[in-house]
Amino acid sequence: MSDEEKPQRPNANYNLSKPDTAVVDKDEPLHFYYNRERRLANAPQAVRDLYVVQKHNRFNLLKPLISSKPKAMLFFTIIISFVAIFVLSIMGYFDNSWSLDGNKLEIKGIKYEEMVIMLVKKSVQKNRQGYTGAVDIAVSPAASTLITAGNEDSPVFYHRIFFSAQQQEEYRFAIPFDSSELALVLQTEKSTLKIKMKPE
Repeated sequence: MSDEEKPQRPNANYNLSKPDTAVVDKDEPLHFYYNRERRLANAPQAVRDLYVVQKHNRFNLLKPLISSKPKAMLFFTIIISFVAIFVLSIMGYFDNSWSLDGNKLEIKGIKYEEMVIMLVKKSVQKNRQGYTGAVDIAVSPAASTLITAGNEDSPVFYHRIFFSAQQQEEYRFAIPFDSSELALVLQTEKSTLKIKMKPE
Protein backbone atom coordinates (compact mmCIF):
# COMPACT_ATOMS: atom_id res chain seq x y z
CA MET A 1 0.00 0.00 0.00
CA SER A 2 1.46 3.35 -1.04
CA ASP A 3 1.58 6.44 1.16
CA GLU A 4 -1.21 8.04 -0.86
CA GLU A 5 -3.56 5.10 -0.22
CA LYS A 6 -3.01 5.10 3.59
CA PRO A 7 -5.94 6.54 5.62
CA GLN A 8 -5.24 10.03 6.88
CA ARG A 9 -6.13 11.72 10.10
CA PRO A 10 -9.05 14.17 10.10
CA ASN A 11 -6.63 16.84 11.30
CA ALA A 12 -3.89 15.85 8.92
CA ASN A 13 -3.63 19.43 7.64
CA TYR A 14 -2.78 20.76 11.13
CA ASN A 15 0.73 20.79 12.46
CA LEU A 16 1.00 18.68 15.58
CA SER A 17 3.42 19.41 18.40
CA LYS A 18 4.93 16.01 17.68
CA PRO A 19 4.72 14.15 14.41
CA ASP A 20 3.33 10.64 14.21
CA THR A 21 6.79 9.30 13.54
CA ALA A 22 8.19 10.81 16.74
CA VAL A 23 9.59 8.41 19.30
CA VAL A 24 7.72 8.68 22.62
CA ASP A 25 9.90 8.90 25.69
CA LYS A 26 8.21 7.02 28.54
CA ASP A 27 10.08 9.04 31.16
CA GLU A 28 8.93 12.36 29.74
CA PRO A 29 6.26 13.96 32.00
CA LEU A 30 2.85 14.59 30.52
CA HIS A 31 1.73 18.19 30.07
CA PHE A 32 -1.93 18.87 30.80
CA TYR A 33 -3.29 22.05 29.30
CA TYR A 34 -6.62 21.82 31.11
CA ASN A 35 -6.55 23.42 34.56
CA ARG A 36 -9.81 23.09 36.55
CA GLU A 37 -8.73 25.45 39.32
CA ARG A 38 -7.88 28.20 36.87
CA ARG A 39 -11.15 27.70 34.98
CA LEU A 40 -13.26 27.71 38.17
CA ALA A 41 -11.53 30.85 39.43
CA ASN A 42 -13.33 32.85 36.76
CA ALA A 43 -16.58 30.86 36.91
CA PRO A 44 -19.77 32.10 38.66
CA GLN A 45 -20.37 31.12 42.27
CA ALA A 46 -23.20 28.76 41.29
CA VAL A 47 -20.80 26.78 39.09
CA ARG A 48 -18.13 26.69 41.79
CA ASP A 49 -20.68 25.38 44.30
CA LEU A 50 -21.34 22.40 42.04
CA TYR A 51 -17.75 21.26 42.45
CA VAL A 52 -17.72 21.57 46.23
CA VAL A 53 -17.63 18.11 47.79
CA GLN A 54 -20.57 17.71 50.16
CA LYS A 55 -19.83 15.81 53.35
CA HIS A 56 -22.42 13.14 54.09
CA ASN A 57 -23.15 13.50 57.79
CA ARG A 58 -24.36 10.54 59.78
CA PHE A 59 -28.02 10.40 60.72
CA ASN A 60 -28.66 12.50 63.83
CA LEU A 61 -32.12 12.75 65.38
CA LEU A 62 -31.28 15.48 67.89
CA LYS A 63 -29.39 17.89 65.62
CA PRO A 64 -32.40 18.97 63.45
CA LEU A 65 -34.40 19.67 66.63
CA ILE A 66 -31.81 22.10 68.02
CA SER A 67 -30.28 23.39 64.78
CA SER A 68 -31.46 26.94 65.49
CA LYS A 69 -32.15 28.95 68.63
CA PRO A 70 -35.99 28.97 68.31
CA LYS A 71 -36.03 25.21 67.68
CA ALA A 72 -33.75 24.58 70.65
CA MET A 73 -35.92 26.73 72.95
CA LEU A 74 -39.08 24.93 71.83
CA PHE A 75 -37.45 21.53 72.26
CA PHE A 76 -36.19 22.22 75.78
CA THR A 77 -39.55 23.80 76.75
CA ILE A 78 -41.32 20.58 75.76
CA ILE A 79 -38.80 18.49 77.70
CA ILE A 80 -39.12 20.65 80.84
CA SER A 81 -42.95 20.59 80.63
CA PHE A 82 -42.94 16.81 80.25
CA VAL A 83 -40.65 16.37 83.26
CA ALA A 84 -42.76 18.77 85.38
CA ILE A 85 -46.01 16.95 84.51
CA PHE A 86 -44.38 13.60 85.25
CA VAL A 87 -43.09 14.73 88.65
CA LEU A 88 -46.42 16.34 89.61
CA SER A 89 -48.33 13.21 88.60
CA ILE A 90 -46.06 11.09 90.79
CA MET A 91 -46.63 13.45 93.70
CA GLY A 92 -50.40 13.06 93.24
CA TYR A 93 -51.36 16.54 92.03
CA PHE A 94 -53.29 15.13 89.06
CA ASP A 95 -54.85 12.31 91.03
CA ASN A 96 -58.54 12.76 91.96
CA SER A 97 -58.14 10.86 95.20
CA TRP A 98 -57.79 11.56 98.93
CA SER A 99 -56.27 9.69 101.83
CA LEU A 100 -58.15 8.84 105.03
CA ASP A 101 -56.50 6.72 107.73
CA GLY A 102 -54.56 4.49 105.35
CA ASN A 103 -57.35 4.27 102.79
CA LYS A 104 -57.34 5.82 99.35
CA LEU A 105 -60.71 7.38 98.47
CA GLU A 106 -62.02 8.28 95.03
CA ILE A 107 -65.21 10.32 95.29
CA LYS A 108 -67.42 11.19 92.35
CA GLY A 109 -70.80 12.89 92.06
CA ILE A 110 -73.26 12.41 89.19
CA LYS A 111 -76.25 14.72 88.74
CA TYR A 112 -79.54 12.96 88.19
CA GLU A 113 -82.69 15.07 87.89
CA GLU A 114 -82.80 17.14 91.13
CA MET A 115 -80.39 15.06 93.16
CA VAL A 116 -76.78 13.90 93.10
CA ILE A 117 -75.69 10.28 93.24
CA MET A 118 -72.42 9.95 95.14
CA LEU A 119 -69.91 7.21 94.37
CA VAL A 120 -67.16 6.46 96.89
CA LYS A 121 -64.42 3.97 96.00
CA LYS A 122 -62.13 2.81 98.78
CA SER A 123 -58.84 0.96 98.38
CA VAL A 124 -56.22 0.22 101.01
CA GLN A 125 -52.95 2.05 100.43
CA LYS A 126 -49.80 0.02 99.90
CA ASN A 127 -47.75 -0.94 102.95
CA ARG A 128 -50.40 0.50 105.29
CA GLN A 129 -53.16 -0.91 107.41
CA GLY A 130 -56.36 0.81 106.38
CA TYR A 131 -58.97 1.98 108.85
CA THR A 132 -61.96 -0.30 109.35
CA GLY A 133 -65.17 0.88 110.93
CA ALA A 134 -67.84 3.54 110.60
CA VAL A 135 -67.32 6.66 108.49
CA ASP A 136 -69.76 9.56 108.95
CA ILE A 137 -70.32 11.71 105.87
CA ALA A 138 -71.90 15.17 105.79
CA VAL A 139 -72.68 16.77 102.41
CA SER A 140 -73.85 20.33 101.76
CA PRO A 141 -73.65 22.89 98.97
CA ALA A 142 -70.33 24.74 98.96
CA ALA A 143 -70.20 28.19 100.57
CA SER A 144 -69.49 29.89 97.24
CA THR A 145 -72.63 28.34 95.78
CA LEU A 146 -74.76 29.59 98.67
CA ILE A 147 -73.43 33.14 98.35
CA THR A 148 -74.20 33.16 94.61
CA ALA A 149 -77.71 31.84 95.20
CA GLY A 150 -78.33 34.29 98.07
CA ASN A 151 -79.43 31.49 100.39
CA GLU A 152 -77.75 31.27 103.78
CA ASP A 153 -79.73 28.22 104.96
CA SER A 154 -77.61 25.32 103.78
CA PRO A 155 -79.23 21.88 103.54
CA VAL A 156 -76.99 19.22 105.03
CA PHE A 157 -77.25 15.53 104.21
CA TYR A 158 -75.82 12.97 106.64
CA HIS A 159 -74.86 9.44 105.75
CA ARG A 160 -72.82 6.63 107.31
CA ILE A 161 -70.80 3.93 105.59
CA PHE A 162 -68.64 1.14 107.02
CA PHE A 163 -65.13 0.29 105.87
CA SER A 164 -64.32 -3.42 106.11
CA ALA A 165 -60.98 -5.23 105.85
CA GLN A 166 -61.41 -5.83 102.11
CA GLN A 167 -58.79 -4.27 99.85
CA GLN A 168 -61.36 -2.55 97.61
CA GLU A 169 -64.91 -1.44 98.29
CA GLU A 170 -67.49 0.74 96.56
CA TYR A 171 -70.37 2.72 98.08
CA ARG A 172 -73.27 4.60 96.48
CA PHE A 173 -75.84 6.92 98.01
CA ALA A 174 -78.16 9.68 96.78
CA ILE A 175 -78.21 13.29 97.99
CA PRO A 176 -81.73 14.81 97.84
CA PHE A 177 -80.59 18.19 96.48
CA ASP A 178 -78.58 19.49 93.55
CA SER A 179 -75.67 21.92 93.57
CA SER A 180 -72.92 22.94 91.17
CA GLU A 181 -70.33 22.43 93.94
CA LEU A 182 -70.50 20.28 97.04
CA ALA A 183 -68.63 20.37 100.34
CA LEU A 184 -68.04 16.98 101.96
CA VAL A 185 -66.82 16.11 105.45
CA LEU A 186 -65.78 12.51 106.14
CA GLN A 187 -65.06 11.65 109.77
CA THR A 188 -63.72 8.52 111.39
CA GLU A 189 -62.82 7.80 115.00
CA LYS A 190 -59.30 9.10 114.33
CA SER A 191 -59.41 11.88 111.73
CA THR A 192 -61.53 14.17 109.56
CA LEU A 193 -61.32 14.83 105.81
CA LYS A 194 -62.81 17.95 104.21
CA ILE A 195 -63.08 18.23 100.45
CA LYS A 196 -64.89 20.18 97.74
CA MET A 197 -65.99 18.71 94.47
CA LYS A 198 -68.13 19.48 91.44
CA PRO A 199 -70.67 16.88 90.35
CA GLU A 200 -70.67 15.89 86.72
